[in-house]
This record gives sequence, C-alpha cells and structure tokens, in this order.
Amino acid sequence: MNGRGVIVGVDVGGTFTDLFLLDSTKGTFRTAKVPSRRGDEALGFLNGLAALGGAAGMQSIVHGTTVGTNTLLERRGPKIGIIATRGFRDTLEMRRRDRRRTWGLWGDFVPIADRDMRLEVDERTLADGTTRAGVNADEVRAAAKALLAKGAQAIAITFINAYANAENERRALEAVREVWPNEFVTASHEVLSEIREFERSSTAALNSYLQPVVASYLGKLDAALATQSFPGKLQIVQSNGGIMSTATARKLPARTALSGPAAGVVAGAAIAKAAGYENLITCDLGGTSFDVSVVAGGKIAVAAQTTVDFGLVIRTPMIEITTIGAGGGSIASVDRGGLLQVGPESAGSVPGPACYSAGNTRPTLTDAQVVLGRINAARPLGGELKSLDVEAARRAIATHVGEPLKLNVEDAAAAIVRVAEARMAGAIRLVSIERGHDPARFAAMPFGGGGALHASALIREIGLKAALVPRFPGITSALGCVLADLRHDSVQTLNIMLEGLDSAALERRMQTAGRNAATVIADADIPVERTDIVYELDMHYLGQTHTVAVPLPVASSGGSLGVNETMIRQAFETAYLASFSRLLPGLPMRIVSLRVAAIGRRPSFDFRVFAPEASASLDKARRGMRSVWFAGGFRDAAIWSRLDLPAGAHIEGPAILEQPDATTVIEPGLAGRIDALGNLIVETARCI
Repeated sequence: MNGRGVIVGVDVGGTFTDLFLLDSTKGTFRTAKVPSRRGDEALGFLNGLAALGGAAGMQSIVHGTTVGTNTLLERRGPKIGIIATRGFRDTLEMRRRDRRRTWGLWGDFVPIADRDMRLEVDERTLADGTTRAGVNADEVRAAAKALLAKGAQAIAITFINAYANAENERRALEAVREVWPNEFVTASHEVLSEIREFERSSTAALNSYLQPVVASYLGKLDAALATQSFPGKLQIVQSNGGIMSTATARKLPARTALSGPAAGVVAGAAIAKAAGYENLITCDLGGTSFDVSVVAGGKIAVAAQTTVDFGLVIRTPMIEITTIGAGGGSIASVDRGGLLQVGPESAGSVPGPACYSAGNTRPTLTDAQVVLGRINAARPLGGELKSLDVEAARRAIATHVGEPLKLNVEDAAAAIVRVAEARMAGAIRLVSIERGHDPARFAAMPFGGGGALHASALIREIGLKAALVPRFPGITSALGCVLADLRHDSVQTLNIMLEGLDSAALERRMQTAGRNAATVIADADIPVERTDIVYELDMHYLGQTHTVAVPLPVASSGGSLGVNETMIRQAFETAYLASFSRLLPGLPMRIVSLRVAAIGRRPSFDFRVFAPEASASLDKARRGMRSVWFAGGFRDAAIWSRLDLPAGAHIEGPAILEQPDATTVIEPGLAGRIDALGNLIVETARCI
C-alpha cells in the first residue's frame, strides 16, 4: 500500500490492542484486534501492525496508551528524588489535608517519593516574584548526588513560588544536569507554571516518576519501527484529547495519564455529531476497566486536573473521565461477608478469562457472558483463539461463586453480570445525575470489546434516551487516535483584580502565549488544516478558594483580540451562573490564571465510509437462533451478522448482533435500527 495518506490509530488496552487504518487517498479502511501483552505492551503494538501488513507503508501512527495510567495505579515506577525549598519537602505528603477514609485519625497514603528521597536546599522566591534568597548551585549538586547514591533514577525540582519567578529553578536545573546521568530531570515550572503549591509539586513529581517508564516504552517502539522501515511519524494521544510528538511525550509524560480513554471520547463525540446526537455518555468497556465521560451540547468536558489514584494529583488539562475496575477480564469473587464482588482485579490478556484455557481458574465477567450464551464461544474476539472453553468457564463460576452462594451455574453467571452492570450504572449516574444532567436527554455510546454487550442494560438501569452503538465498537478508541487534533496547552498565573484591569497588558500576554502555543503545533511537523487559539481564564469572587473556568469569546481581527473589563465580567458571570445558578453581586472579581490552548485541526473524517454496502440485506445477515439468558431465564434469540445488516434494518429483541470486534445484546422489549452511517440505535421498542 502506498504510504501517502495512510494513518493508523493504535490503542493498547489491558486485554486487547485495537488498530484502525485509514487510507485517505483511496477512501478505504481496515481494522485489527490482537491480544495485548501485559508487561510488554510494545509486543502487542507490533503484533497489531503486523496484522495490518507491517509499518512500511504507513505515513503516520497515532498511539493511545495506558502505560502511564497503569504505572501510577500499580506503583511500578522507579525510585525518584525531590529537591525542594527548605521547609517544603513534605508538600507531597500533606496534600490538601484530605484522607482516604473519612472517619478516623489515620490513613495509609504513601507519597510517590519517600521522605528520605525528598531533600531541601536554601532558596526563596516570594509570591510577587521577588527573589529573597538565591539558590546555591553547589548545594543543589550535592543534593542531586545524594539522591543518586540512594538509587534515584529520576529527579524533580519543586521550589516554592516558582510559578511567579522560575529563575532559581532554572539555575538549579542547570546544576542538576551537570551531575545527573540521564535525561530524567523535571523542574516544576516547565510542567506547570501555576499557583497551588501542592498541585504543582505533585504534577512535577509524577512527571518525573513516569519519565523513565514512558521513555523506555517509546524507545522500544521507535527501535522496533526502525527495523520495519517505518517512514513516517509516531505520535501520542494526550489526556486532553489532542496528540503530541514522542519528544514531547518523553519530556511531559504526565500528559499521557489518560491517553487511551481520551481517544475513545474523541471518537465518540465525532460519531455522535455525525449521527445527529448532541448529548452523549461514552461508555468504554475494555478488559480491565469501564471508562465514562459526558459530552453535553456536543462539547467534550475538559477538567484542569485529575486524581489518578488517591493523592496522585496531576494538574494538566484532561478530558473528564470516570474509571472503575469493571471490565471483561474483571474477576468475580465472594467476600467474607458473602457478598459478590466483580473487580477491580483483572485477569487481563495473560492469563485472561478462564474460558481462554491459559491457566486462570477464577471466573470473570467474560466467562459469565459465555455461560449465558451472549458471547459465541465459537467466534471469540481477537483472532488468536479459535474457540472458548465453555466448560472451564462453568467450572470457575461454580467453584468461586455458585458454591459459596448456593446458586446453580447459570444463576451465578447472571448474578455476576447484574453486579457488574450495577457498578457501570453507578459510574454513569456519577457523571450525569450528580452533575445536573437528565439521563433521559442522553444517549449512551457503549464501545470497547465488551461495551455493546451491556447496551440494553444501560438503557434499562438508568433511563437513558437510547444507546448509539458505533459501527465498530471494539476499535472506537483506535479510531479516536486517527481523529484527534494536535493540541498544546499552557497556563500562567496572573493574580490580578478585574476592576481597574490593564486590558492592553493582558492582551499582550494573551497574544504572546497564543503565538508560543501555535509555534509548538507548527514545530510538530504534522499536517493540519488550521490552528485555532482558545483563551480561558480561571476566576473567582474575592475571598473564594476555588475558581471557575471562564472561556473568552475572542478572535484575532487585525491583530487585536478585543479584550476589555466588561467582556471579561460578562463571561465570568455567565460561567459562574451556569455552575452555581446564582451570582454574588457587589463582590470584586479576581483573575487567577490565564489558560491558552493551540489546537491544530486535522482533516475532517467522512463517516459515510462506514455506511453499509448496497448488497447488504436481512437475509444475508441472518445467522439462525441461539438460547440466550435474559432476565427470568433462557430464551431463543435471533442471531445476526451486524456488518451485513442494511441501512434502515429493524431488529426486535431478544437478539444478538455479532461482528469480529464486538457483540451487541438487544434485550426483550428493546429494538435496534441501523442508520445511514452504519450505527446501531437501540431504543425501547415503541420508539422504533
């Protein structure tokens, strides 16, 4: 295949690696799904490329990865060192005085760097940027050597108020690099030039913690791609839904913490827009987790920071995603109190569910679906296994769930599914009802290898408007990698009052930040149709602690942004009213930070390429009947080949729709229809 116009999206999940190849010059695409390799994710990546014919003909590979996320969750990163301002080495441990457990005066939080690995040096910068005490380079070098002797593989410099004046950090950075043996050196102002000492220190420390891991992983990929004569560029999906170069990912790996899930949200929003849906809840069910995000009014929700695990705070723009440990590989067990639990422990791809016959004897959600007849044991996903071992799944469920709960195998399997679906419903309620959204106005978009199995249950449990199942649910995140724009975010603290604002000075700072961000996009050397600059302020009423994000409706016209006090006041009141449903008249307003995002818009994707073929027909799609468990017991369900269904096809439940990358369940009382783009819309039967 000619390399011109060939772009490949790769999403490496906990169980499967998904790939989507688009040849824009020919208007064709291909997909692939292969098992991931836990502990050696690069191997799954390369096996996926091999399934598409190798990397030699590919112009660009865009990769969504969970390497950073898993490193933080499993605490399997290297030992790191911290050099802090004297008196501030415990910032990471004190956090925001939060506790993992609400009640009691004890906790079990372990900071990412042990206390003996956090050293202090004399220096002090005041909040207004004044340098009260300069830093001594010899003292910094001595601290770095001490940390190196203790086994640190990476180091972070976190000086107080470095956001206001980074001179001391820059001098310390130079001193450390003189003695440090590798490139894994982070200064907090380079990662986050923003007020909030804990968040800045935490982000810098976690960036340092991830640098060796992410750099090693990307190094393996680069080396392997070189052996395959790959002529193009490898890019990485950021947690904000944009993409960046591997060089940026090596320097700022904290921005990849939610890389894989973010790509799925990007694809979900684009698919929903093309299908005519503005309000969407994306539901990504993979092998290890269930990731949920809200798209309201066609806009993806982006947060200023996230907590990957308790106390592990990363402050960088990220798509708002809620994650629970409930995936296809999640292990079911009965606890000491006799309660059935599903997850968060996962069997992953190795050894995988019990039905894989690869050594695991404990039941998973996938095993339950196989026993209930929802997953066709003769047609497993991924292509590596020829069939699934139903008897192994039954034994695992009987031993670990059925016997302790005194249930037969089928009832035990049904209980596993119900518990898992209740957890999924809880995650959706968390991002919808508890944030003021009415689920009846939203459609769920289930994707990932297992998401479509629960499409009907999500409608039933939560009262959603419908479920919009993409044409290829199993590779939706990989598709998102292809659709993702380039994006670079920056932030700087202002700490100025709105009243009496020097509008000209603020506009100069905005324009400078905008030009710098646009330069990063240009330097990435990735074709884009245009670059948009988006400006946002963090603001609050004087005396408040927390801020609200205030988008500024500005556009460059003749070199001027048109920023003024009245416009900012109106924008703040609009944002504040939307968040809290009231204003606080008479209180002064403060501008805390300026956020700037440069977004390089990639060429638009024509979803008509997914439209069913003209030769598709109901007769061609029929695959007979199968006994499948639904609420109340087993029933005969019609089996359909999803990709052979024509546009406009109407399928009454109970039904099972099968395709190489996913299986969709339509429960009794629901029905599905195929739209012009090949999407499956599942609704209550009376709506069809």
